Amino acid sequence: MTNTKQALKKAETRRRILMSISRGFRRKGFAGAGVDGLAKDAGVTSGAFYAHFGSKSGAFREALDVGMTQLQETIAAYQQRHGEAWLEHFAALYMGTLRTCDLAEGCALQTLAPDVGRLDHEMKVGFSALLGQTAKTTADGLAGDEQQTSDEKTWVLLALLSGGVTLARAVDDPKLAQTIADAVEKAVVALQPKGSTQPS
Repeated sequence: MTNTKQALKKAETRRRILMSISRGFRRKGFAGAGVDGLAKDAGVTSGAFYAHFGSKSGAFREALDVGMTQLQETIAAYQQRHGEAWLEHFAALYMGTLRTCDLAEGCALQTLAPDVGRLDHEMKVGFSALLGQTAKTTADGLAGDEQQTSDEKTWVLLALLSGGVTLARAVDDPKLAQTIADAVEKAVVALQPKGSTQPS
């Protein structure tokens, strides 16, 4: 096997392990996910886990990066696909599919961010940078407003979505969960810049 093929295979193996570990952290949280369990679910030994990520914190940082990048890319894709009406479609996705799916497949903003507040300063610095990138992409989609207004709406939007899913997932009454989801979705859509074209 050539060096290039070996490098590609190694990179793909690492990507597969990271995606599995990311799902484990989303499902169980930082404190609830042990290295042995994460490694087992990824089909590797604990030694291989440490060889790839150095520590549990190192693996969490990379999982956070993957998750927040996925969110940013999804927002950008919805903006491109739906134009000025992207927010209505994205709110429906977030308060629908991303609220009801298995936690392992949930959004990192809702599943991983709460753990960051319990971790060290370095983790918070890294998350702040990732969140800033996501916020910029979000604000770009609210360009119909003045800059200050779009920045304010961005933080309200992200807080509403992540907080709404957290509340809806925490209640045991499906009707109440749907009521929360509907209320949050309505509030998010109201943030859409005035004059935006609504979907047909």
